[in-house]
Amino acid sequence: MKKTYKVDVDCANCAAKMEEAVKKTKGVKDATLSFMTLKLKVEFEDGVNVDEVMQEAYKNCKVVEDDCEIYL
Repeated sequence: MKKTYKVDVDCANCAAKMEEAVKKTKGVKDATLSFMTLKLKVEFEDGVNVDEVMQEAYKNCKVVEDDCEIYL
């Protein structure tokens, strides 16, 4: 399953850190974050609870960039 989320991030470097944090989250197969469009596209592994995975991904993003936002 793939989903797209709106994000708020201040710089391209921060966006890259967020993308890596989401990719490392358990249950995420792949993720891409576009700083130009402020959109995060996430591909999830089969059978995971998408909401729980995204809550964990959000926490991981806050660790690397505390001034970011993912609109879940």
